[in-house]
Amino acid sequence: MEAFVRVVESGSFVAAAQRLGISQAMVSRYVQDLEARLGTRLLQRSTRRLSLTEAGAAYFERSQQVLRDVEEMDASVASHTQQPRGTLRLNAPVVFGSRHLSRLLPEYSARFPEVTVDLSLSDRFIDLAEEGVDLALRIGTLGESSLVARRLCPVRLVICGSPTYFARHGRPRTPEDLAKHNCLGYTYTRGGNEWPVIGPDGPVNIPVRGSLRANHGEVLYRAAIDGLGLVLQPTFIAGEALENGQLEAVMPDYRPAELSAYAVFLSRKFLSAKVRTFVDFLADRLGPEPYWDRWQHRE
Repeated sequence: MEAFVRVVESGSFVAAAQRLGISQAMVSRYVQDLEARLGTRLLQRSTRRLSLTEAGAAYFERSQQVLRDVEEMDASVASHTQQPRGTLRLNAPVVFGSRHLSRLLPEYSARFPEVTVDLSLSDRFIDLAEEGVDLALRIGTLGESSLVARRLCPVRLVICGSPTYFARHGRPRTPEDLAKHNCLGYTYTRGGNEWPVIGPDGPVNIPVRGSLRANHGEVLYRAAIDGLGLVLQPTFIAGEALENGQLEAVMPDYRPAELSAYAVFLSRKFLSAKVRTFVDFLADRLGPEPYWDRWQHRE
């Protein structure tokens, strides 16, 4: 179709071939194949000039409009790749989303007002393709996957409790001391009755028990602030309380292994501008030293 339109617009097979960047013979073949498929002659050919048949004139007019529509569609799709716009379907862990994405999203939206963020919060690992999600944030150690992952920031964990709790029960200094303390458990952690740490002599799994277990980190965080017991918490939850003194870290020689926060998406090829800009934004705003870890640098 395009070869036919360019021949008519250019007035010759030679000029159309130059415009399309192909041989004159190929242009002639394309037009002949089109006429054969339609079962009618579109062009009257002579040694001096080309002219449209009645059917050719009608087909030319419609073909021009079709090509214009295709060009507009191509431009529209390309603009979505180059300029962030449309709906960004985002999934994130519950507490991370409510605590941190909630404060970062207004800044992103101010920068890219043509993007609408559709945020779902869940602590389960969803299937991005099945649920129509553009981008997911995941915390931990990623296994083998066909997804593309970009590390956004470290996720550090800490054993901590409130000054009120320590005043009543004392501070643990060794793994053995934890047997005497009320250790609040997170039920999504593998081996929820053990706290894995790295000590001076290497990895240690510390047996723990306590009066409360929950599948929501915010519940354990509030209970620890109120003096119920000790928690093993990511600092993106506990960092604010550690900075203002509501919680205090213990056992600095026995630290949980550092994890990471990742942005995961389906493919790096033809990545949309809305996904690319959001991942870049998060990596820039979080970085190697996230703002929730400021408590580590207090004087």
